[in-house]
Amino acid sequence: MTAPGRRSSTFTRLLRHGFTDPSAAERLLESAELAPIRNDPVLLEALGGTADPDLALHGLVRLIEAQPAPAARRELLDTVIAAKPLRDRLLGVLGASSALAEHLARHPGDWQALVMYEPRDLHPEVEEFEQGLADATDPVSLRVAYRRCLLSIAARDVCGTADVAQTAAELADLATATLRAALAIARAAAPEDAGQCRLSVIAMGKCGGHELNYVSDVDVIFVGETADGADEAKALRSATKLASHMMRICSETTVEGSIWPVDANLRPEGRNGPLVRTLSSHLAYYRRWAKTWEFQALLKARPVAGDIELGEEYVAALEPLVWKAAERDNFVPDVQKMRRRVVENIPVAEMDRQLKLGPGGLRDVEFAVQLLQLVHGRDDASLRSGTTLDALQALAAGGYVGRADAAQLDAAYRFLRSMEHRIQLYRLRRTHLVPEDEADLRRIGRSLGLRVDPVAELNREWKRHASVVRRLHEKLFYRPLLDAVAQLAPGEARLSAVAARERLVALGYADPAAALRHLEALASGVTRKAAIQRTLLPVLLGWFADSADPDAGLLNFRKVSDALGKTPWYLRLLRDEGAAAENLARVLSAGRLAPDLLMRAPEAVALLGDGDGGTGLEPRSRAHLEQEILAAVGRADGAEQAVTAARGVRRRELLRTAAADIIDSYGTETNPAEADQGALVDRVGGAVSDLTAATLAGTLRAVVRDGWGDTLPTRFAVIGMGRFGGHELGYGSDADVLFVHEPQDGVDEREAADAANRVVAEMRRLLQIPSSDPPLLIDADLRPEGKTGPLVRTLKSYEAYYRRWSLVWESQALLRAEPVAGDQELADRFVELIDPLRYPAKGLGEDAVREIRRLKARMESERLPRGADPKLHTKLGPGGLSDVEWTVQLLQLRHGWAEPGLRTTRTREALAAACAAGLIPQEEAAILDEAWVLATRVRNAVMLVRGRAGDTFPSDGRELAAVGRYLGYEPGHVGDMLDAYRRTARRARGVVEELFYGG
Repeated sequence: MTAPGRRSSTFTRLLRHGFTDPSAAERLLESAELAPIRNDPVLLEALGGTADPDLALHGLVRLIEAQPAPAARRELLDTVIAAKPLRDRLLGVLGASSALAEHLARHPGDWQALVMYEPRDLHPEVEEFEQGLADATDPVSLRVAYRRCLLSIAARDVCGTADVAQTAAELADLATATLRAALAIARAAAPEDAGQCRLSVIAMGKCGGHELNYVSDVDVIFVGETADGADEAKALRSATKLASHMMRICSETTVEGSIWPVDANLRPEGRNGPLVRTLSSHLAYYRRWAKTWEFQALLKARPVAGDIELGEEYVAALEPLVWKAAERDNFVPDVQKMRRRVVENIPVAEMDRQLKLGPGGLRDVEFAVQLLQLVHGRDDASLRSGTTLDALQALAAGGYVGRADAAQLDAAYRFLRSMEHRIQLYRLRRTHLVPEDEADLRRIGRSLGLRVDPVAELNREWKRHASVVRRLHEKLFYRPLLDAVAQLAPGEARLSAVAARERLVALGYADPAAALRHLEALASGVTRKAAIQRTLLPVLLGWFADSADPDAGLLNFRKVSDALGKTPWYLRLLRDEGAAAENLARVLSAGRLAPDLLMRAPEAVALLGDGDGGTGLEPRSRAHLEQEILAAVGRADGAEQAVTAARGVRRRELLRTAAADIIDSYGTETNPAEADQGALVDRVGGAVSDLTAATLAGTLRAVVRDGWGDTLPTRFAVIGMGRFGGHELGYGSDADVLFVHEPQDGVDEREAADAANRVVAEMRRLLQIPSSDPPLLIDADLRPEGKTGPLVRTLKSYEAYYRRWSLVWESQALLRAEPVAGDQELADRFVELIDPLRYPAKGLGEDAVREIRRLKARMESERLPRGADPKLHTKLGPGGLSDVEWTVQLLQLRHGWAEPGLRTTRTREALAAACAAGLIPQEEAAILDEAWVLATRVRNAVMLVRGRAGDTFPSDGRELAAVGRYLGYEPGHVGDMLDAYRRTARRARGVVEELFYGG
């Protein structure tokens, strides 16, 4: 008897052998069932070698208790002690799977399945499993026989006799035998149906690929034909009955549980399509309707049951279509989008525990391998394997994947699949989530040979392998392109020129030969620059491929790199600052404007980094911009140099705004695209308007200082008009302005007028001088008397004109007037002067309202460019900018005197105020706002993509696709974009008809 307070020697030995509950284990060892062997040291050693010694001991006691007779019990005990192979297999299974322990307790004779070691038993195939299931005549007996076969697979797995790939293949072979047995039972139950048809079962997914899990849906497709001249409709009905019955036999829960669900949703039209089709019907669907993912799924198609000859005909008929899938438009983006959709559908709470679908999971390896197979398997039959690891090995052998990368991915995939197997084996439940319970993690770790600190070691190894997959799964696709041109790693197989071109075409490059030249120039050599670029380019190529114009992205990157490649901070920025490389890739491949701005001063690439607390792309305030520009003007020698400096700041800030807009619109790997389209529009409009105002302020200062010193003979102010005054400028907008002046005390009016006119002329000249910086055009056509009137007027002249001659359209134009530069006090008095005109007391009279409507109707009929599609014209078309703005401005003219919220120059702000005041229903206000935002976004997109302003969608296909990407449409969906624009504009026009013309 053990002294109080002291632990027994058995207790200590149990702890040493890995038991976590030694007290319970000690009680089990003392049970009568184990009396004959409890003192045999072999038993404890064997239990300590299992994944969970407590679980193994508990299962062993239950199995002994379940033996039907003393003789059977003695036979089991003797064999456990005397036969090491049986002992290791049996206890290994009991320590890894409570579900199989439960099966043995219910069927205590099945332990005999683990006794024999014969050559065929080491790696059984379909034939051996069919023999194991031969006596099954109904769903219950089939389940018992299936579990008995599963015992032997699990035993080889946990004892290390079979590796993870062999285990997965055996599970697929057992599934094949099970499908055949289930179909035989279904045929026996309906011999008449069986005689009417030929039915072939095609395995898909992991079963088809010979890489099945312990518990997984078994994906299938059914092909049916008539037998012996039977009617086709009858034959298909019979085949459908047999297929349905076969699925139920495997899937339904009985007293012995279920086997696994049989899933036929990969068939044409999915669950909405017929369960069984003829071969010709399958072919017709795949030739006309199938999507890219359906051809990707067919990589693993394999006939497994029923009429094998028919199944082979099916595979042979579809194989040519599978290997042409890479020629489809948007092939790579389609596959990448499907992968993103999988990730997006993972619940947030599960993301960090997802072994299969999460970042760095099994699906990343499988997608990357399948993508490469589809691109290169057309010309290289050695790649046409449905098994992931076999395909990966073939890709490495052919030079399509670097050998080192392939070896790392192979190891990571094997480890992750082993984890998945052990997780599922425990309860035989379908799951891909890593458990959180420490006991579960300990069992899994020990089962994988991690014995020192199983939980910590398991987590460390899992994270390490997932990190490898995350790093390599996209690089896998792009890295060999560099090896093909950079002449690295002697002795390693490389992509041929043809294969490299194939891969680039699949990525969306229109000129693969030029792309290869750029890659060679960027990646060749032994310089530090070439080494860093070889590291960056695989990732950059992926980001370029995600754009509408990969060719432009790569070409622009080469230009920037040529300009800055010897600058240490540039390479350091791209290598060390996480966001910089992706931001640069997005900017360089999104169109012409941003790259053009960057090429004029490549050092501005520094804006794209993470510096300044990640605020490098945040728009700067007008005060900040004005301060910088005025300081630069103050340092300059003469007006031309001063305005050159101001225009340089403007170019840099336009790049900052455009880059932020592109990155926010596209999204990045760490930050999704901005969902609030209105916020994007407001940011661009505000930033460009502030920048224009600061540029004008600096130019005005430079001109005055150069011509008159510190004091101009007349006070001078610039009033923003149109989109400028409304803080709504786009990238290609002119600056609409009015100029107002007032002679200084004692200065002759003619002298003052001459000075003011000289200032305006010089400002316009300096801002348009040809240079590397984009010009800023000043448009003063909204002044009194339009183009025929004087460019500059005194405040008194404006007052006299507006009092005597002002027309209603001028009152409407003045709704957008806001001071932007020059003498603030003079500008404020100008605003006081015009307020009664733009917000007339008691609102507009009916005659004035009719005049505005007449002007709008005339503009619609006369100003639309010839040949333009009105429904897609963002400015003058139905539901476009003009429709929304005139409707809002009419509300301002009529009600601004009474509603302070309407006294704003900004369209969206005025629309919101009108809604808040009850002048327009909320739903209609939302329709107008959506249309205005969308039209503005389209105009911004056109300027970003084409590098020149436009009011309609581009006609060039690639440019149109780029506009679509900016607006959030995936490749191949420009038709959806145009339909959405027409639909939005049509709804807005309906509101305009009611409010503007009918109200």
